[in-house]
Amino acid sequence: MTAAVVAGLLAGYGIAIPVGAVGAHLVAVAARGPWRTGVGAALGVATADGVYALVAVLGGAALVPVLAPVTTPLSWASALVLVVLAALSCRTAVRAHRAGPAAPAPPGVPPRRAYLTFLGITILNPMTVLYFTALVLGGSPVRGPAAATAFVLAAFAASASWQLLLAATGTLLGHTLSSPRARLATGLASSALIAALAVGILV
Repeated sequence: MTAAVVAGLLAGYGIAIPVGAVGAHLVAVAARGPWRTGVGAALGVATADGVYALVAVLGGAALVPVLAPVTTPLSWASALVLVVLAALSCRTAVRAHRAGPAAPAPPGVPPRRAYLTFLGITILNPMTVLYFTALVLGGSPVRGPAAATAFVLAAFAASASWQLLLAATGTLLGHTLSSPRARLATGLASSALIAALAVGILV
């Protein structure tokens, strides 16, 4: 059981720590909204990782040949979604800057919407389930229902802890960089990073 927990923690951190487009967007969303929004977004990403870990231990080997033909279309869909998010983030930053400091702050994304949005974005990435499947088939100590449950919960906990750290970083960044120019700069930088990483998915 302990070995399954350790394997799950390592797997969860292994997939979560490399900050890609989703992580960058998470930080940006957390910086522009209340802390509850960042928490919702972080848990959305972690839920997707947990779901894919569960799929991997239940029958990931059978899914590999099924996912292989649709990996490219899903990559295009994921890249398209991220480009749209980058454009919306850029528009929001520019509009807020043009409105001036006297204008009311735009309403933040509701936590439930942030959760569902980031759950959907992360689910679009089929490489996550292939990653967990490779670990399970590669000799991870996931044998039996108890070990499988421990592996999945540990992977979810690891991913959640890292995503919540990213959300906290974004919230802190939002409070620190509160001037109009700083908010515009961080908004545009976040949009550019998301767009660049979206293109990187297709390269």
